[in-house]
Amino acid sequence: MERTDDVSGLLSETGPNAVAAWLVVGVLALTGVRTALEGAFDWTFITLSVVAVALVPAGAFRDPRVMPPWELIVIVAIPILWQALLGWGFLTDVLTYLAIAALALLIAVELHQFTTVRMNHTFAIVLVVLTTLAVAGVWNVLQWLADVFFGTEFLLDGRSQDAINADVMLEFIYAGIAGVGGGLLFDLYFRSRDRTPTERTYVPPLPRGEQRQTADRPESPKLRDRIGIPPRRQRQASRAMQIVLAVVLLWGLYVQDLPTIANAAVALVITFVPAILEREYDLPMDAGLVLWITTAVFLHALGSAGLYDAIDPWDHLTHALSASVVAAAGYAIFRAIHVHTDRIYIPSKLMAVFILLFVFAAGVVWEILEFIVDQSAIVLGLDAVLAQYGIDDTIVDLIFNTVGAVIVTLWGTAYLTDISDSLSERFDKWADSSAERN
Repeated sequence: MERTDDVSGLLSETGPNAVAAWLVVGVLALTGVRTALEGAFDWTFITLSVVAVALVPAGAFRDPRVMPPWELIVIVAIPILWQALLGWGFLTDVLTYLAIAALALLIAVELHQFTTVRMNHTFAIVLVVLTTLAVAGVWNVLQWLADVFFGTEFLLDGRSQDAINADVMLEFIYAGIAGVGGGLLFDLYFRSRDRTPTERTYVPPLPRGEQRQTADRPESPKLRDRIGIPPRRQRQASRAMQIVLAVVLLWGLYVQDLPTIANAAVALVITFVPAILEREYDLPMDAGLVLWITTAVFLHALGSAGLYDAIDPWDHLTHALSASVVAAAGYAIFRAIHVHTDRIYIPSKLMAVFILLFVFAAGVVWEILEFIVDQSAIVLGLDAVLAQYGIDDTIVDLIFNTVGAVIVTLWGTAYLTDISDSLSERFDKWADSSAERN
């Protein structure tokens, strides 16, 4: 059979793979029973979830030979068996998150196989990386919420805020290493095995009436028309914020305040990005979108200039607004890819999940960046351009990131159709140019 880029090729009908996979699944099932008898119900839930995911192909095809690669199931099983049987963890969390990356890949394959979701292996690998980072964030948010509301001590165990935060940041870094490393390993594994879809692969049809092309699409609503301010005033507001940012930058230079200089300079540069994208790449940037982006970076720069310390909710506001911009970018990119190629299809009901994964992963990366910059500044004896203030600050930031993402998924995606369609057209041109060169 011809080699394919289809992720469903990770399923196998070979007898040896099935035997090895069933042996691992059986050991996991027995481990789940043992943890339940010992009262470790969290590990019971995790173990039985892995068993259920691994058995989906055999149940769907009614054929015990159709199983995911046994190697991937082993990767997922190692930290579970280690914790359940030995009762103590690894020196780092890298292996645990590598197992999460493997489980995410299995779920991606099965979504492709048994639902209308379609993805090639490159998209699946990107999804694995995003999922691994997002899981690290969600897991620590849930632990923190349990500690705050139910008096548990998963994170808030009596240590200082900074000590707990440092441990969580290391866990985030391990998750990032495992996600990226796992993605690269899975990519090499996929390519080296020369796998193709089985003849039994079920490929559900696209929903009736689904159109990938943008022809005859009704004109999408404009954000500028819903803000309640004339577009001319919106543009004037964006220009005014640019002027204020320039003033803040000059003030920072005058007082020689490094955080103010860096944040104001970066924010000022970002405010010009929409105009560059529109001029150089023909991406439509209406006044409302420009105002949205400019306001987010403007408020962050003012916060860095002193408002973060003066007004407690300011940090929450800027994180929610910045996350909404990140969510908008994620939606535009995902939808552009969705329109650009028939190999990738994301149903509208799952688009919100993809956006949340994207924003949570981006939030984890941002917190890692803040931590590295903060710690580097301490070592070098400089004022931190980005600073963290303990575990409560980190977790609340991640929660408000989610708020921004939810706002976009519920309200803002309709206003991003034009830019995502333009991105798709740009992808088409790049693909045509590449094909001509080859």
